[in-house]
Amino acid sequence: MGEKSIPSYLAGHLLVAMPQMQDPRFERTVIYLCAHSADGAMGLVVNKLFEALTFPDLLQQLNIETSSKAQQIRVHAGGPVESGRGFVLHTDDYVHDGTLVVNTGFALTATLDILKAIAVGEGPQHSLLALGYSGWGPGQLESEITANGWLTVPADPTIVFDASLDSKWERALGKLGVNLTSLSGQAGHA
Repeated sequence: MGEKSIPSYLAGHLLVAMPQMQDPRFERTVIYLCAHSADGAMGLVVNKLFEALTFPDLLQQLNIETSSKAQQIRVHAGGPVESGRGFVLHTDDYVHDGTLVVNTGFALTATLDILKAIAVGEGPQHSLLALGYSGWGPGQLESEITANGWLTVPADPTIVFDASLDSKWERALGKLGVNLTSLSGQAGHA
């Protein structure tokens, strides 16, 4: 298998941790990259839950009223940076002030307005709430990819928004046609 060039910017892609990922915070993670530029990268882990808090608990803490139409979404652990800050990754059918449209089908909003909309059943069709995010400084993500820390694949809404967290990592690898037994930690080898 030959060397693959890294696309210049990967916003809208999934980062899939290689099996030999040494950092336990990112072991077997799938991260949706919301932003990627020369200044660095930002993404949300889409396959790990924030166990200490439920969506109804969060709404109650924020004094947000709910209705019977409220969508029940789970709270994900988006990454180790600013773990008290919330982000909603969602389908692009909801775009308001403060929404960043990442690419076709995906947008990111970090305002209370989207939580209020979800609480009354007026939010986006699909959404994922994450506390915290994963961040990289200039050139850091590119170095980790070159060192075989991550594989990249275009984002798939069925993987990102699906409730079956346990299989997201395998399904993301499967989109690349990767067999787990053939992966190697050495650059340029499968």
